[in-house]
Amino acid sequence: MTEGRIAVIGGGVIGVAVAAMLALRGRRVDLFEREGIAAGASFGNGGGIAVSEIVPLSGPGMLRHVPGWLFDPEGPLAIRWPDLPALTPWLWRFLRAGKPDLVERQARALAALMDQVYRQWQPLLAAAGLTGMLRRNGAITVYRDRGTLAADRFGWALRRRHGVAVEELSAEDIRDLEPALADGFVAGMRTPDWGHVSDPAGLVAGLWRFAEGTGHATLHRRGVRGIRPLAAGGELLAEGGETARFDRIVIAAGIWSQALCAGLGWRVPLAAERGYHVTLPAPGVALRGMVTFGERKFVATSMDMGLRLAGTVELARAEAPENWRRADILPEMAKRYFNGLHTQGGSRWMGPRPSLPDSLPVIGADPRHKGIYHAFGHGHLGLTQAAVTAAMIADQIMGRRPAVDPAPFSIARF
Repeated sequence: MTEGRIAVIGGGVIGVAVAAMLALRGRRVDLFEREGIAAGASFGNGGGIAVSEIVPLSGPGMLRHVPGWLFDPEGPLAIRWPDLPALTPWLWRFLRAGKPDLVERQARALAALMDQVYRQWQPLLAAAGLTGMLRRNGAITVYRDRGTLAADRFGWALRRRHGVAVEELSAEDIRDLEPALADGFVAGMRTPDWGHVSDPAGLVAGLWRFAEGTGHATLHRRGVRGIRPLAAGGELLAEGGETARFDRIVIAAGIWSQALCAGLGWRVPLAAERGYHVTLPAPGVALRGMVTFGERKFVATSMDMGLRLAGTVELARAEAPENWRRADILPEMAKRYFNGLHTQGGSRWMGPRPSLPDSLPVIGADPRHKGIYHAFGHGHLGLTQAAVTAAMIADQIMGRRPAVDPAPFSIARF
């Protein structure tokens, strides 16, 4: 079936990209989102088009750091300890996913996905008139301690094995590339294919304006409580008790996808990878590309609204109270790495990103329920992978063969 009504659940970058891709191809789409476009995790990400990030979070280089980070108040990873019992099954899967053979397999799948990122983003942005938001200036990771770089070598080697361009930098190279950085960095790595966007929330809003402007997309400001599968497609149960039938349904609700999938008989191990950011409106410094600080694993990006500092992660229940200390440490740390950074007037944000223990998103047709599709679990790479995910879903809906094999991303692996 290539015609009929299509529902997309979720107004973040994944759901909006799916809707925009389908609208671009002339398909009629109804988007369901209670909070509004880009109101959740898509609002406050670091802005990276991180095509080099094919290293699973459970890789050996990462696991070596985790114990120390958990007890470091400035570390990039924290666990909300009252939520530890609920997180234990996810953490167990996470540790198991770090086996060398599995890491190689996951990296291979991620590399195939990343290979299509620009090929899918560029035509979609061009159609929406948003090409100017994409900056392809590369990214650098900088180190003040060669020991930290040595511990990260596994990840850099894994990238190179899977075709990612990586350049090693000296202290002089770092000064030439990013003069705003303070002295003291002894080495770095550059990924020239990395890009970033100047306003992540603005990009998602622009994509939705384009989708609506085609006349093929409609926004419904209602959440979806459940899906009743039919012989083909299903019936949505919206908040307020309303129901509607669709021939195709795409679940792209981020962390909230877990409950919808449970109603379909799937137990998906999603955890809330709660990201924090601070945006400094008048920082007094500017960066050419994105910068990751190797020891502290946070990132800095110059955007239209100022300098965004992001990257601290907290594993917790999605609805748990915010721990604003996770945001407040960012400008404190950034002062050590910039010359003359102004931190006054910063705004802070937190959003729960949907994270899976093997670092692979769920993308593709539901093997049990005809007409239902999944597009969630992208963790901190939702912006990067949104357009290729959208193309894969649109191809499957329209009976075409996707450019990326969806098998490694199937929900059936759980």
